[in-house]
Amino acid sequence: MADHYENNMYHQTHNEGYSMYGGAGQDGYAYQSDILPQEEDAASDATEGHDEEDQMYEGEYQGIPHPDEVKAARRAARAKARAAADAASEQEELAEQYEDIMEDCGHGRFQWTLFVVLGLALMADSVECFVVSFVLPSAEKDMCLSNAEKGMLGLIVFLGMMLGAFVWGGLADKVGRRKCLIVALTINCVSAFLSSFAQGYGFFLFFRLFSGMGIGGAVPIVYSYFSEFLQMDKRGEHLSWICMFWMMGGIYASFTAWGVIPRYGWGFSMGTEFQFHSWRVFVLVCALPAIASVVGLMFMPESPRFLLEHAKHDEAWMILKQVHDTNWRAKGEPERVFTVAQIKTPKTQEDEFIEIQSATGTTFQRWLVRTVTLAKLVLKNVASLLGPDLRLNSLLMAIIWFTMAFSYYGLSVWFPDMIKHLQNEEYDSKLKVFHREQVKHFHFNFSLENQVHKEGEYVNDKFINIEMKHVKFEDSLFEDCYFEDIRSTQTFFENCTLRNILFYNTDFERKIFIDCQLENVTFHQNKRGCHLDSEEENDVLVYLVSFLGSLAVLPGNIISALFMDKIGRSKMIGGSMLISAGCTFFLFLSFSQASIIAWQCLFCGVSVAAWNGIEVITVELYPASKRATAFGVLNALCKLAAIMGSSIFASFVGITKVIPILLSFAALVGGGLLALKLPETREKVLQ
Repeated sequence: MADHYENNMYHQTHNEGYSMYGGAGQDGYAYQSDILPQEEDAASDATEGHDEEDQMYEGEYQGIPHPDEVKAARRAARAKARAAADAASEQEELAEQYEDIMEDCGHGRFQWTLFVVLGLALMADSVECFVVSFVLPSAEKDMCLSNAEKGMLGLIVFLGMMLGAFVWGGLADKVGRRKCLIVALTINCVSAFLSSFAQGYGFFLFFRLFSGMGIGGAVPIVYSYFSEFLQMDKRGEHLSWICMFWMMGGIYASFTAWGVIPRYGWGFSMGTEFQFHSWRVFVLVCALPAIASVVGLMFMPESPRFLLEHAKHDEAWMILKQVHDTNWRAKGEPERVFTVAQIKTPKTQEDEFIEIQSATGTTFQRWLVRTVTLAKLVLKNVASLLGPDLRLNSLLMAIIWFTMAFSYYGLSVWFPDMIKHLQNEEYDSKLKVFHREQVKHFHFNFSLENQVHKEGEYVNDKFINIEMKHVKFEDSLFEDCYFEDIRSTQTFFENCTLRNILFYNTDFERKIFIDCQLENVTFHQNKRGCHLDSEEENDVLVYLVSFLGSLAVLPGNIISALFMDKIGRSKMIGGSMLISAGCTFFLFLSFSQASIIAWQCLFCGVSVAAWNGIEVITVELYPASKRATAFGVLNALCKLAAIMGSSIFASFVGITKVIPILLSFAALVGGGLLALKLPETREKVLQ
């Protein structure tokens, strides 16, 4: 009877890059099997009474080829292609052999576990993009922010993500995918935690910058890391599926913002100097996906492809065996043996660290030399992206990333800003104007909102325990009046005369009295700082728009995942960008709040397919030694385009809608047409 274990072993010749498990090869290492050979009559009881010839693959009746036959056909085709070529480089041989190994390891429990862990990191990146926009209405009141400070706070996160993508992407190719991702996410978590307790604007800005720098490494590393555990026929689909976590991040941020920020009772205070309102609780909650990802990464191995690039053959072999055994045990075939005995590694290792011997310098000097050397290696790797073999693809990808990000993030900011503008127009249309009113000996015990009082006279009046929202007094006289316990928003006195006035426990500051004449005016126990307005600062529509925009990408995610390998990357990107460009013209048809929300959902749902295709083709166009670096540079360019797009588009809010629409249309059309020129990579072995 045939040996039970031998029947499950995949034999390859030395010419294909493998030797038998337990054999030896000059380019690799040999390992002895942990399973002793069995005698013919010592086969497992599970195989007694069954002849190998009697066992038939169930799909054979339906004319479906056996999976092993499909794998063999693919390998034969690749071998034929190599034979037709002049001479395969070491890098190509390693790529072919690595693809064969991943096919033997299969796709199963290990990849799905890694999928969830890395998906949480991607989810954390999505959440980071929403944090500031959700907390800004409350934070501006809590920290008394000016318009310039609000603008900087909105941009600082993208600036941090831009720097982080460049730095962590470059380091991941030299230090390791897993290690860099853990450090980057840890920096994000710690910075988010500290920012939630920061009371001053400067510290909050500083910690949000570092939070962005940490999470900026997530996208470049996640895709590079995950792609190196996928075989060719699974790569496009599963890299698209993992994009679903970015959508889940937007939904998570929207729901938690709606559930946490309006709950002002969840905060606490320690005197007047330390305030911890509910929006700070939301900042903490947003760090949970990153924390969960860090915990999961502790149990995940380094990318074996990265280890092979750095001549760490033994570690790579052990990890690949772990992947193989984990998958086949989960599929109910624990007897499958990992048959790989040797794996090719590049003979020349250029990127070696320069170490100083302990006797030649201090610890700091050795650390400094290692850091400088590492920085030089990273910059050298970045420069190699413009080498003769990568220059054209790098240029095309840079333009496509930039145009897509410029349009997407520009419109993502413009849509909610336009909704807010329409709301303000509707609010202003309800403005009440009072001319020359004379009020004497009156007790104001009701709030004033959205009013303008011109040339009025107020004598011996009391304003006690009321709110003033968007109230303006022009050319008015206040005499012998008393103001107590006043909370105000956008309230001003212009060209007014105030005589014998007492302001007690109000939040009125000197700056709200514009060109006013103050005679015997006293401010007593004035409220310090700014104060939150639970109704004005928490418009449910803000959370609803973000939620719908995130949910709208679900159909596009599903379609792109199912058809990425059928349609092809370049056609998916080009088609999605061109259709998205057409969607922008719908904005000319109707411009109400409801229609803007509908067009935003349509645009997000269509454009997500382009994003998925861009991320998939980016990891496939570059070799393993430059993959994370290239992704990091392109993602940094993406964040630069996001900063430019959001700034430019926001400047036209309330002025014209034509220019933002035409800018986004031109960028999407240009990028979409260039995307059709990209090489197709769906049948390409990951280099």
